[in-house]
Amino acid sequence: MKMNLVLLIVMFYLLTAGHANALCVNAQKANLRSGPNTNYDVVWEIFKYMPLVKVGTSLSGTWYAVRDLDGDVNWIHKNLLTGRYRCAVVNSDEVNVRTGPGTNYSESPASPAKKYYSFRVLKKKGSWINVRDEWGNAGWIHSNYLWSR
Repeated sequence: MKMNLVLLIVMFYLLTAGHANALCVNAQKANLRSGPNTNYDVVWEIFKYMPLVKVGTSLSGTWYAVRDLDGDVNWIHKNLLTGRYRCAVVNSDEVNVRTGPGTNYSESPASPAKKYYSFRVLKKKGSWINVRDEWGNAGWIHSNYLWSR
């Protein structure tokens, strides 16, 4: 009985651990820096709904080391992030945004979306993800064209 409980706890941890460190940019724009304070160089300017994965914390606890869709690790202040919802970013050069979950639906006014364009995830239907950008434009994108955390 004890062994089953331990196994169940370990399985739960493994299934949820990937999402526990998933964060989204919650500010209109934010700077990724080469180190954990504003004295470090800005490496990349990112925008609302960019998904990131927390991989570390500064000694002060106010800066997070985060991994982006390219696998690069940089630093961002924790107040610019949220874990309250999921986000996604386009991982291909360009992708069509559809009005519904399938290629038989027309393109939405948000189409096409270019690489690094970020969205808030609203829901999923099969392999399609319903997304909304920071200006309220919504549509559906096939999951193959998104990096979602």
